[in-house]
Amino acid sequence: MKNIFLALLLGASTLAALAQEASVEKSIFGLQTGFLGIWAHNEAKLSNSIVLRSELGLDAGIFSKNLEDGSFFLFIPAITLEPRWYYNLNKRVRKSRRIDGNSGNFIAIKTTYHPDLVIGSVQDNFNFISDFSIIPTWGIRRHIGNHFNYETGIGIGYVHYFNEDNVINTFDDGVTANLHLRIGYRF
Repeated sequence: MKNIFLALLLGASTLAALAQEASVEKSIFGLQTGFLGIWAHNEAKLSNSIVLRSELGLDAGIFSKNLEDGSFFLFIPAITLEPRWYYNLNKRVRKSRRIDGNSGNFIAIKTTYHPDLVIGSVQDNFNFISDFSIIPTWGIRRHIGNHFNYETGIGIGYVHYFNEDNVINTFDDGVTANLHLRIGYRF
């Protein structure tokens, strides 16, 4: 009788261990770079599959008034808050794939603010107009080794420009896109 009870207890504990839900990590700090910028981020766990990503970075830009005057390269600070839902963690665990460092597919609502601040050389008569955007985004993140990762995402959303007095803005509020491909390092 003791042997049967012990066998049942061992079997139940094994099933309970296998039935645990996969979870995102409690907190992740990292740096990422892409084609147009560099960013430092933190992902804080809100639930087993939802994190709040906060990000500070520099978005790069290239612009030209016309082809004769040449083009300008500049950096614009970016402040981003982004709730992310990693929706396929349990499936990845069942298939024996990695979920460390929050490797998985995600759906996010990326909210970004660009202040009226430019790092780089621009002409005195140019003024950067700050903006705020909200972009629903689908993406993936995968890890390479213990610390390196890559991430890609795509989304379409809304941008609002904060127009200033005495400034001519040739852009209207409206549709904007988020297309990113980044490589990063997790601390």
